Amino acid sequence: MSDLQNWAFPEHLQPAPGDLDGALGEVLDAVVTVRSEIPDDAFTAPLLGTERVGNGVVIRDDGLVLTIGYLVTEAQTVWLTSNAGTVVAAHPMAYDQVSGFGLVQALGPLGASVLARGTCASCRPGDELLVIGQGGRAHALKARLTGKREFAGYWEYVLDEALFTAPAHPQWGGAAVVGRDGTLLGIGSLLIQEEIDGEQIEGNMAVPVDLLEPILDDLLSTGRTRARPRPWLGLYTVESGEHLVVGGVAGGGPAERAGVQQGDRVLEVAGRRVDSLADLFRSVWRIGPAGVGVPITLLREGRTLHVELASVDRYDLLKKPALH
Repeated sequence: MSDLQNWAFPEHLQPAPGDLDGALGEVLDAVVTVRSEIPDDAFTAPLLGTERVGNGVVIRDDGLVLTIGYLVTEAQTVWLTSNAGTVVAAHPMAYDQVSGFGLVQALGPLGASVLARGTCASCRPGDELLVIGQGGRAHALKARLTGKREFAGYWEYVLDEALFTAPAHPQWGGAAVVGRDGTLLGIGSLLIQEEIDGEQIEGNMAVPVDLLEPILDDLLSTGRTRARPRPWLGLYTVESGEHLVVGGVAGGGPAERAGVQQGDRVLEVAGRRVDSLADLFRSVWRIGPAGVGVPITLLREGRTLHVELASVDRYDLLKKPALH
Protein backbone atom coordinates (compact mmCIF):
# COMPACT_ATOMS: atom_id res chain seq x y z
CA MET A 1 0.00 0.00 0.00
CA SER A 2 2.83 2.40 0.77
CA ASP A 3 4.01 2.35 -2.85
CA LEU A 4 0.56 3.42 -4.00
CA GLN A 5 0.09 6.03 -1.29
CA ASN A 6 3.48 7.70 -1.21
CA TRP A 7 2.70 10.50 -3.65
CA ALA A 8 0.53 13.60 -3.84
CA PHE A 9 -0.74 16.05 -6.42
CA PRO A 10 0.81 19.53 -6.21
CA GLU A 11 -1.09 21.68 -3.75
CA HIS A 12 -2.59 23.89 -6.46
CA LEU A 13 -4.16 20.85 -8.15
CA GLN A 14 -5.77 19.55 -4.95
CA PRO A 15 -9.32 20.63 -4.11
CA ALA A 16 -10.13 23.02 -1.28
CA PRO A 17 -13.38 22.87 0.74
CA GLY A 18 -14.81 25.76 -1.27
CA ASP A 19 -14.49 23.81 -4.51
CA LEU A 20 -17.57 21.75 -3.63
CA ASP A 21 -21.02 22.75 -2.50
CA GLY A 22 -20.99 19.83 -0.04
CA ALA A 23 -18.55 18.59 2.58
CA LEU A 24 -15.25 17.79 0.85
CA GLY A 25 -14.10 15.37 3.56
CA GLU A 26 -17.19 13.19 3.24
CA VAL A 27 -16.81 13.04 -0.54
CA LEU A 28 -13.14 12.04 -0.28
CA ASP A 29 -13.90 9.36 2.31
CA ALA A 30 -16.39 7.63 0.00
CA VAL A 31 -13.56 6.48 -2.30
CA VAL A 32 -11.79 3.23 -1.40
CA THR A 33 -8.98 1.13 -2.83
CA VAL A 34 -10.06 -2.04 -4.64
CA ARG A 35 -7.52 -4.89 -4.78
CA SER A 36 -8.40 -8.13 -6.49
CA GLU A 37 -6.75 -11.48 -7.15
CA ILE A 38 -7.69 -13.46 -10.24
CA PRO A 39 -6.89 -17.15 -10.89
CA ASP A 40 -4.03 -17.86 -13.28
CA ASP A 41 -6.34 -19.81 -15.59
CA ALA A 42 -8.99 -17.07 -15.80
CA PHE A 43 -9.97 -16.02 -19.32
CA THR A 44 -9.00 -12.37 -18.68
CA ALA A 45 -5.74 -13.13 -16.88
CA PRO A 46 -3.44 -12.90 -19.95
CA LEU A 47 -4.81 -9.48 -20.90
CA LEU A 48 -5.60 -7.88 -17.53
CA GLY A 49 -3.29 -9.73 -15.15
CA THR A 50 -3.97 -11.69 -11.98
CA GLU A 51 -3.42 -8.84 -9.50
CA ARG A 52 -5.41 -5.66 -10.11
CA VAL A 53 -5.54 -2.47 -8.07
CA GLY A 54 -7.73 0.58 -8.48
CA ASN A 55 -10.49 2.53 -6.81
CA GLY A 56 -14.15 2.20 -6.03
CA VAL A 57 -16.92 4.38 -4.64
CA VAL A 58 -19.24 3.48 -1.77
CA ILE A 59 -22.77 4.13 -3.06
CA ARG A 60 -24.90 2.56 -0.32
CA ASP A 61 -24.97 2.43 3.46
CA ASP A 62 -24.53 -1.36 3.42
CA GLY A 63 -21.08 -1.06 1.80
CA LEU A 64 -21.98 -1.58 -1.84
CA VAL A 65 -19.09 -0.28 -3.97
CA LEU A 66 -19.24 0.81 -7.59
CA THR A 67 -16.03 0.40 -9.58
CA ILE A 68 -14.83 -0.23 -13.10
CA GLY A 69 -15.48 -3.80 -14.13
CA TYR A 70 -12.03 -4.82 -15.35
CA LEU A 71 -10.72 -4.57 -11.78
CA VAL A 72 -13.00 -7.33 -10.50
CA THR A 73 -13.83 -9.46 -13.55
CA GLU A 74 -13.23 -13.13 -12.56
CA ALA A 75 -11.91 -12.02 -9.15
CA GLN A 76 -11.45 -14.78 -6.59
CA THR A 77 -10.49 -12.43 -3.76
CA VAL A 78 -11.29 -8.74 -3.29
CA TRP A 79 -10.10 -6.38 -0.55
CA LEU A 80 -11.25 -2.82 0.11
CA THR A 81 -9.27 -0.15 1.98
CA SER A 82 -10.81 3.07 3.28
CA ASN A 83 -9.14 6.41 3.98
CA ALA A 84 -9.33 5.51 7.68
CA GLY A 85 -7.05 2.53 6.99
CA THR A 86 -9.79 -0.07 7.47
CA VAL A 87 -9.30 -3.15 5.30
CA VAL A 88 -12.20 -5.52 4.69
CA ALA A 89 -12.88 -8.42 2.37
CA ALA A 90 -15.49 -7.92 -0.33
CA HIS A 91 -17.58 -10.10 -2.62
CA PRO A 92 -17.66 -9.37 -6.38
CA MET A 93 -21.35 -8.99 -7.13
CA ALA A 94 -21.51 -8.16 -10.83
CA TYR A 95 -19.75 -7.06 -13.98
CA ASP A 96 -21.76 -5.43 -16.77
CA GLN A 97 -20.06 -5.76 -20.15
CA VAL A 98 -22.23 -3.10 -21.81
CA SER A 99 -21.54 -0.24 -19.39
CA GLY A 100 -18.24 -1.52 -18.03
CA PHE A 101 -19.33 -1.16 -14.40
CA GLY A 102 -18.46 -3.58 -11.62
CA LEU A 103 -20.09 -3.95 -8.21
CA VAL A 104 -18.54 -5.37 -5.05
CA GLN A 105 -20.09 -5.78 -1.61
CA ALA A 106 -18.03 -5.06 1.49
CA LEU A 107 -18.28 -7.96 3.95
CA GLY A 108 -17.62 -5.81 7.00
CA PRO A 109 -17.83 -2.19 8.21
CA LEU A 110 -15.61 0.04 6.11
CA GLY A 111 -15.93 3.24 8.09
CA ALA A 112 -16.37 5.10 4.80
CA SER A 113 -18.98 7.66 3.83
CA VAL A 114 -21.52 7.19 1.04
CA LEU A 115 -21.42 9.25 -2.15
CA ALA A 116 -24.74 10.24 -3.67
CA ARG A 117 -25.18 9.61 -7.38
CA GLY A 118 -25.85 12.60 -9.59
CA THR A 119 -26.55 12.93 -13.31
CA CYS A 120 -24.46 13.97 -16.30
CA ALA A 121 -27.42 15.53 -18.07
CA SER A 122 -26.51 19.05 -16.99
CA CYS A 123 -22.72 18.68 -17.44
CA ARG A 124 -21.11 20.84 -20.10
CA PRO A 125 -17.58 20.84 -21.52
CA GLY A 126 -15.51 23.27 -19.53
CA ASP A 127 -17.27 22.49 -16.26
CA GLU A 128 -14.98 22.13 -13.25
CA LEU A 129 -15.06 18.82 -11.41
CA LEU A 130 -12.92 16.51 -9.31
CA VAL A 131 -11.34 13.16 -10.15
CA ILE A 132 -10.74 11.34 -6.87
CA GLY A 133 -8.70 8.29 -5.99
CA GLN A 134 -8.46 6.69 -2.56
CA GLY A 135 -6.11 8.55 -0.24
CA GLY A 136 -7.85 11.78 0.63
CA ARG A 137 -7.14 15.25 -0.64
CA ALA A 138 -3.61 14.36 -1.79
CA HIS A 139 -5.08 11.98 -4.37
CA ALA A 140 -7.93 14.26 -5.49
CA LEU A 141 -7.44 16.25 -8.68
CA LYS A 142 -9.09 19.46 -9.79
CA ALA A 143 -10.02 18.87 -13.42
CA ARG A 144 -12.46 19.95 -16.07
CA LEU A 145 -14.82 18.20 -18.43
CA THR A 146 -13.27 18.37 -21.89
CA GLY A 147 -16.03 16.55 -23.72
CA LYS A 148 -19.06 14.26 -23.78
CA ARG A 149 -19.01 12.04 -26.83
CA GLU A 150 -19.09 8.53 -28.20
CA PHE A 151 -16.32 6.14 -27.27
CA ALA A 152 -15.45 2.80 -28.86
CA GLY A 153 -12.84 0.39 -27.49
CA TYR A 154 -11.14 -2.43 -29.38
CA TRP A 155 -12.51 -4.98 -26.89
CA GLU A 156 -15.98 -4.75 -28.53
CA TYR A 157 -17.21 -1.90 -26.35
CA VAL A 158 -19.15 1.25 -27.20
CA LEU A 159 -20.52 4.06 -25.06
CA ASP A 160 -22.96 6.40 -26.76
CA GLU A 161 -21.69 9.22 -24.56
CA ALA A 162 -18.60 8.96 -22.36
CA LEU A 163 -17.09 11.65 -20.14
CA PHE A 164 -13.63 13.01 -20.92
CA THR A 165 -11.64 14.92 -18.31
CA ALA A 166 -8.25 16.63 -18.08
CA PRO A 167 -5.63 16.73 -16.71
CA ALA A 168 -5.13 13.00 -16.23
CA HIS A 169 -5.38 11.21 -12.90
CA PRO A 170 -2.53 8.64 -12.71
CA GLN A 171 -4.69 6.10 -10.84
CA TRP A 172 -7.77 6.42 -13.00
CA GLY A 173 -9.25 2.93 -12.74
CA GLY A 174 -12.44 3.18 -10.68
CA ALA A 175 -11.73 6.79 -9.65
CA ALA A 176 -14.73 8.96 -8.77
CA VAL A 177 -15.64 11.82 -11.11
CA VAL A 178 -17.48 14.29 -8.89
CA GLY A 179 -19.38 17.44 -9.81
CA ARG A 180 -19.33 20.77 -7.99
CA ASP A 181 -22.50 19.71 -6.16
CA GLY A 182 -20.58 16.84 -4.54
CA THR A 183 -22.39 14.04 -6.39
CA LEU A 184 -20.91 11.15 -8.35
CA LEU A 185 -20.99 11.74 -12.11
CA GLY A 186 -18.81 8.93 -13.44
CA ILE A 187 -16.30 6.15 -12.82
CA GLY A 188 -12.80 6.40 -14.26
CA SER A 189 -11.96 3.86 -16.93
CA LEU A 190 -9.02 4.82 -19.15
CA LEU A 191 -6.04 7.06 -19.75
CA ILE A 192 -6.47 8.78 -23.11
CA GLN A 193 -4.70 11.27 -25.33
CA GLU A 194 -6.69 13.89 -27.18
CA GLU A 195 -6.11 17.11 -29.05
CA ILE A 196 -7.61 20.27 -27.59
CA ASP A 197 -7.05 23.62 -29.29
CA GLY A 198 -4.19 22.11 -31.30
CA GLU A 199 -2.43 20.72 -28.23
CA GLN A 200 -2.02 17.04 -27.36
CA ILE A 201 -3.01 16.45 -23.75
CA GLU A 202 -3.49 13.42 -21.50
CA GLY A 203 -6.78 12.94 -19.76
CA ASN A 204 -9.19 10.27 -18.61
CA MET A 205 -12.31 8.66 -19.97
CA ALA A 206 -15.07 7.91 -17.46
CA VAL A 207 -18.29 5.90 -17.65
CA PRO A 208 -21.33 8.10 -16.83
CA VAL A 209 -23.06 7.06 -13.61
CA ASP A 210 -26.43 7.58 -15.33
CA LEU A 211 -25.97 4.14 -16.91
CA LEU A 212 -26.16 2.40 -13.52
CA GLU A 213 -29.72 3.12 -12.36
CA PRO A 214 -31.57 1.22 -15.13
CA ILE A 215 -29.52 -1.95 -14.55
CA LEU A 216 -28.74 -1.84 -10.82
CA ASP A 217 -31.54 -4.14 -9.64
CA ASP A 218 -30.69 -6.74 -12.27
CA LEU A 219 -26.99 -6.65 -11.40
CA LEU A 220 -27.70 -7.13 -7.71
CA SER A 221 -30.17 -9.97 -8.21
CA THR A 222 -28.51 -11.98 -10.98
CA GLY A 223 -25.01 -10.55 -11.50
CA ARG A 224 -25.89 -9.34 -15.01
CA THR A 225 -28.65 -7.53 -16.86
CA ARG A 226 -31.73 -9.21 -18.28
CA ALA A 227 -31.04 -7.83 -21.75
CA ARG A 228 -30.22 -10.45 -24.37
CA PRO A 229 -26.44 -10.93 -24.49
CA ARG A 230 -24.60 -9.35 -27.37
CA PRO A 231 -22.65 -11.53 -29.81
CA TRP A 232 -18.94 -11.50 -28.97
CA LEU A 233 -16.30 -12.25 -31.58
CA GLY A 234 -12.95 -12.00 -29.79
CA LEU A 235 -11.92 -9.59 -32.54
CA TYR A 236 -9.52 -6.87 -31.36
CA THR A 237 -9.83 -4.19 -34.04
CA VAL A 238 -8.26 -0.73 -34.20
CA GLU A 239 -8.75 2.30 -36.41
CA SER A 240 -5.68 2.98 -38.55
CA GLY A 241 -6.26 6.08 -40.61
CA GLU A 242 -9.42 5.36 -42.60
CA HIS A 243 -9.11 1.59 -42.16
CA LEU A 244 -10.26 -0.95 -39.59
CA VAL A 245 -7.37 -3.31 -38.90
CA VAL A 246 -7.32 -6.47 -36.80
CA GLY A 247 -4.78 -5.89 -34.05
CA GLY A 248 -5.24 -9.35 -32.57
CA VAL A 249 -7.72 -12.09 -31.73
CA ALA A 250 -8.68 -13.69 -28.44
CA GLY A 251 -7.21 -17.15 -28.01
CA GLY A 252 -9.86 -19.76 -28.69
CA GLY A 253 -12.43 -17.10 -29.57
CA PRO A 254 -14.74 -17.01 -32.59
CA ALA A 255 -12.41 -14.84 -34.68
CA GLU A 256 -9.42 -17.12 -34.14
CA ARG A 257 -11.50 -20.22 -34.89
CA ALA A 258 -12.69 -18.64 -38.14
CA GLY A 259 -9.11 -17.98 -39.25
CA VAL A 260 -9.07 -14.20 -38.82
CA GLN A 261 -5.47 -12.97 -38.61
CA GLN A 262 -3.65 -9.99 -37.23
CA GLY A 263 -3.28 -7.37 -39.95
CA ASP A 264 -6.53 -8.25 -41.76
CA ARG A 265 -8.64 -5.26 -42.76
CA VAL A 266 -12.33 -5.42 -41.89
CA LEU A 267 -14.43 -4.18 -44.79
CA GLU A 268 -18.02 -5.31 -44.25
CA VAL A 269 -20.38 -6.91 -41.77
CA ALA A 270 -23.27 -8.85 -43.32
CA GLY A 271 -22.55 -7.21 -46.67
CA ARG A 272 -22.63 -3.68 -45.29
CA ARG A 273 -19.56 -1.44 -45.35
CA VAL A 274 -18.27 -0.40 -41.92
CA ASP A 275 -16.02 2.61 -41.43
CA SER A 276 -15.47 3.02 -37.68
CA LEU A 277 -15.10 0.86 -34.59
CA ALA A 278 -18.50 1.92 -33.28
CA ASP A 279 -20.08 1.17 -36.66
CA LEU A 280 -18.39 -2.25 -36.75
CA PHE A 281 -19.62 -3.31 -33.32
CA ARG A 282 -23.14 -1.93 -33.72
CA SER A 283 -23.42 -3.72 -37.08
CA VAL A 284 -22.50 -6.99 -35.37
CA TRP A 285 -24.93 -6.45 -32.51
CA ARG A 286 -27.80 -5.67 -34.90
CA ILE A 287 -27.57 -9.14 -36.44
CA GLY A 288 -28.90 -10.88 -33.34
CA PRO A 289 -28.04 -12.12 -29.85
CA ALA A 290 -25.00 -14.13 -28.79
CA GLY A 291 -24.75 -17.36 -30.77
CA VAL A 292 -25.71 -15.85 -34.10
CA GLY A 293 -23.44 -16.29 -37.11
CA VAL A 294 -21.71 -13.05 -38.11
CA PRO A 295 -20.57 -12.78 -41.76
CA ILE A 296 -17.55 -10.51 -42.19
CA THR A 297 -15.63 -9.45 -45.28
CA LEU A 298 -11.86 -9.07 -44.85
CA LEU A 299 -9.01 -7.84 -46.99
CA ARG A 300 -5.76 -9.81 -46.61
CA GLU A 301 -2.73 -9.10 -48.78
CA GLY A 302 -4.92 -7.80 -51.59
CA ARG A 303 -7.36 -10.73 -51.43
CA THR A 304 -10.98 -10.37 -50.33
CA LEU A 305 -12.13 -13.05 -47.89
CA HIS A 306 -15.62 -13.85 -46.68
CA VAL A 307 -15.78 -15.58 -43.29
CA GLU A 308 -18.57 -16.35 -40.86
CA LEU A 309 -17.85 -16.10 -37.15
CA ALA A 310 -19.89 -18.22 -34.72
CA SER A 311 -20.41 -15.63 -32.00
CA VAL A 312 -20.62 -16.49 -28.30
CA ASP A 313 -21.75 -14.90 -25.05
CA ARG A 314 -18.51 -13.64 -23.48
CA TYR A 315 -20.06 -14.02 -20.03
CA ASP A 316 -19.97 -17.80 -20.49
CA LEU A 317 -16.16 -17.70 -20.77
CA LEU A 318 -15.63 -15.93 -17.46
CA LYS A 319 -15.14 -17.48 -14.03
CA LYS A 320 -18.01 -16.63 -11.71
CA PRO A 321 -17.61 -15.43 -8.10
CA ALA A 322 -17.71 -18.13 -5.45
CA LEU A 323 -20.69 -17.84 -3.11
CA HIS A 324 -20.01 -16.66 0.46
